[in-house]
Parts: sequence; C-alpha cells; structure tokens
Amino acid sequence: MNALAQQQSPLDGTNPAVNITVFAGLILFTLLITYRASSNRNTSDYFAAGGTFSGAQNGIALSGDFLSAASFLGIAGAIAVHGYDGFLYSIGFLVAWLVNLLLVAERLRNTGRFTMGDVLSFRMRRRPVRAAAAVSTMFITVAYMVAQMAGAGDLVALLLDIHSSSGQALVIAVVGVVMVFYVLIGGMKGTTWVQILKAAMLLLSVSLITLFLLGKFGFNFSDLMQRAAQNNPLGERVFAPGAQYGESALTKLDFVSLSMALVLGVAGLPHVLMRFYTVPNSREARRSVVWATWLMSLFYLCTLVIGFGSAALVGTETIRNAPGEENSAAPLLAYEIGGTPLLGVISAVAFATILAVVAGLTLTASASFAHDFYANVVRGGRADPDSEVRVARITAMVMGAAAIIGGILVNGQNIAFLVGLAFAIAASANLSTLLFTLFWKRFNTSGTLWGMYGGLGSCLLLMLFSPVVSGAPDSIFPSVDFSFFPLSNPGIVSIPVSFLCGIIGTFVRPRSADPADFDEMEVRSLTGIGSRDVVG
Repeated sequence: MNALAQQQSPLDGTNPAVNITVFAGLILFTLLITYRASSNRNTSDYFAAGGTFSGAQNGIALSGDFLSAASFLGIAGAIAVHGYDGFLYSIGFLVAWLVNLLLVAERLRNTGRFTMGDVLSFRMRRRPVRAAAAVSTMFITVAYMVAQMAGAGDLVALLLDIHSSSGQALVIAVVGVVMVFYVLIGGMKGTTWVQILKAAMLLLSVSLITLFLLGKFGFNFSDLMQRAAQNNPLGERVFAPGAQYGESALTKLDFVSLSMALVLGVAGLPHVLMRFYTVPNSREARRSVVWATWLMSLFYLCTLVIGFGSAALVGTETIRNAPGEENSAAPLLAYEIGGTPLLGVISAVAFATILAVVAGLTLTASASFAHDFYANVVRGGRADPDSEVRVARITAMVMGAAAIIGGILVNGQNIAFLVGLAFAIAASANLSTLLFTLFWKRFNTSGTLWGMYGGLGSCLLLMLFSPVVSGAPDSIFPSVDFSFFPLSNPGIVSIPVSFLCGIIGTFVRPRSADPADFDEMEVRSLTGIGSRDVVG
C-alpha cells in the first residue's frame, strides 16, 4: 500500500506554493520582456519583427521555437520507457534540419515576405492558393499547439499532484489564456525575444542536469546505462532498436511512417518557415539554420543522457504511474538529483518552453489567416495594415480556444508522439507544393491546390480512422472503435499521396501558370534581388 502511494505521489515533500510562485514569477518576467520588446507600428513589425534580427539571434530563437515540450518532456520520457526507440525522435528532428537547410530556408526567405502563402502564390492564382495555405497552416498549427497544451497539463499536474481530469483541464485553459496574451502584446519581436531567453534557459538547464547526472555515476556513462536497464522491465533490450517498434511487421511499418513525418515535416512547418522572414537577407537565413542545428544537436545529446538517467534513478514504473506518465520523466529526475529547488527550476523552464512555443504557433496561425485569407482573399489585397493586425489578434484568441479544447481531449498522450502527427500533417500538406513551386517550372495553380488539399485531406482522414482516435486503450476515444487504418502515423501514405496529387493536378490543367513567372521567381530565390517587393 505504501509503495502504491509513493508511486502515485512521487513528489511527496515538495511545496506546491513554491512551485506556483516560481511559475507566476517566470510568467510575469517573460510578459514584461514581451511588452518592452514589442514594436508593432505596422504589419512588418507585427508579423516579421521588421526583419531586424541577426542570423545568430534568429538561430537561437529558431531552436527555442522548435525545442518544444515534445523535445524536452516527451523525448526524455520515451527514452526512459522505451530506450533506443525513444531516441529515434531526436535523430528524426535533427536530420530534418539538414533537409530544411539544403532545400527551402534560403529560397523561402528570398521569395516571400510574411508567410508561406507568399511563396506558394508567387506565380499562381493568388486567391485560391492563399486560401489553401491558410487552411493548411490552421490545421498544422492546431495539431502542434494541442501537443504543447497537453504537455503543460502533464507538467503542472505532476507538480501539484493533480490526478483529476477537471483539474488538468483547468491548467490547460490557464496556459492557453497566458499564451494569447503573449501574442496580443508582443507580436513577432516580443515573441522572438521570449524564445531567445527560453532557449538559453533550456540549453543551460539540460546541460547542467546532464553534468549533475553523470557526476552521480562518476562520469561513467556505461554505469548509468546499466542502472537504466536494471530499472526498466525491458532490461538490456532498451539498448537495441525494436523495443517499441519491433514487435511485428506492422509496428515496424509504423516506425517508418513516423520517421518520414519527422524528417520531412520540418520543411513544411509554417511557424518554422515564418521565422526566416525576421532576418534581413538570405545569408542571415542560412546562418539561422546553422546556429539552430548546432544548438539542437547539443540539446538532443543531453536528452539521451536525461532519458536513460530517468530510468536509472527514478525507475520506469514510477514514471509510468506519475501524473503525466512518460512526460514526467525529466521533472522527476530533476527532483531526484537536486530536490525541490532543481525541480522548480526545471519545471519553470519547461513551462516557459511551452508558453514560448505555443505563442509562436499562435502568431503564425493568426498571421496566415490575416495576411493570406483576410487581406488577400477576402479584401483582394486592399486591406489596410491596422485591420490586418486587428484580424490577426482576433484569430489568435480563436486559435487559443481551439488549442485548449484539443489539449484537454488528448491529455495523457506522449507529446512527442502527438508532435509526430503534426509533422505528418505539415509534410503532407506543404512539402510537395513548396518543392514543386521552387523547383518545377510546369507546376501550376491546379497542382498546388490538388497537392495541398489532397495531402491534407488524406492525412486527416487516415488519422481520424486510426488507433490514435479509436479502437485502442490509449486512443482519444478508447470506448469506441471505428478505425480501419492500422498505423498510428499516416505519413507513409499521405506524404506520397500529396506528391502524386500535385503531379496529377498539374497535368489536369497545364495552362494555369505562366512559365515566365518561374524565371523571375528563380532569380529572386537564388539572389534575393527584389525580395522585399513581393506582391502582398
């Protein structure tokens, strides 16, 4: 009985009032930074910070934007519970940045102005393509935000020992409200400075906890790994692939699908692509990716140590029985190493991570709706800057409400897995059309619409009828079963479908684009000449 109680309350002895005070102080501090940094005189300031950040600054902000709750909480938990298979998330996320650097970063920065829709509509019919870009951005952003909201609920539920679903729902709602304040007050400039601060705090925290952890084992990583195997029911299977994805041919196929989504999804994430417009030129865009890649390499190496360290010192069963389950591994490890003070610091950093990432996502979605749909579809490119920013702020509030509802529905799922689904949507809806737009001269408006809606629709349909939603004990609706697609991640099907639809659509109406526009776009994407004069 005592053992059970200890599993249910692994943080007995901590003071919730101290944790809440640390959280409140952090929120007020970051809100103050957001307010002081805000400068929203026009749409360029609000959506792209006026292009005033250097490559180094934007690279740090990019790492802060990308290193989400999934990276910190979800991956550490996946490694602690599943071993080697959990680390595959880190490898996928990191390799994805090489794809981003080689294929889209520089060309995107030179061709667009505020959003992905600027690039896709450059040589296409603007209204339908911008509408499609806004729709895909909304779906991707909501999926990504839902994962962050679930992480916030898990983290605070662990610290306050909240087991009830209503209590965790209240936590998620509070996070959503605070996140909307970030966007309404700061715009891109304020949000960027918060992400820079959060990235520095996160990288410093994971580096220190890694050093403290290795110090407990005399800086002998082999001893740490052996202890992790002893405290995991899988034993030494945690060191080899297959513990999570190697039980059958179906699970192996699911892993291939997840890998495709992770590697190809980053180049289609609207909130990552939008960050390249905050730098003044393509050279700084390249530097941004280089900085971000090095910083994230350091971070993901630390998550390997933290994940196995959590299994070694906390134990897999304790992690599984804690509020938040796998997502609680890193905070529980912090408590084991440094007690309440280190737990408070790590939890506050994780909370800041969630707030900064969700704020960036909300800003991206609101910018896409206001700039692509309202200004260019509804108003035909004749919207004044004040109304555009006003619509963006209203959209931010609506997106916040949608993320809160979604976060409550998926609470308890591993957030790294949920982010994998968001990556699948991004790769399915956006990657094919971006690549075809930038590199294929015959690609046209019809192909763009077929590719975006075909990829997005197939991905959402397969997700709806997969074990993620119904038919499994850990589904969103476990009591019903209407699934017919056996894989948890649909990327292996929906990503090729999007490329195929783009090709078919291009040949259905071959005259729906002017080849001369491709030549102009190619010159601009390679040289940056005239890149600030993109038609809005």
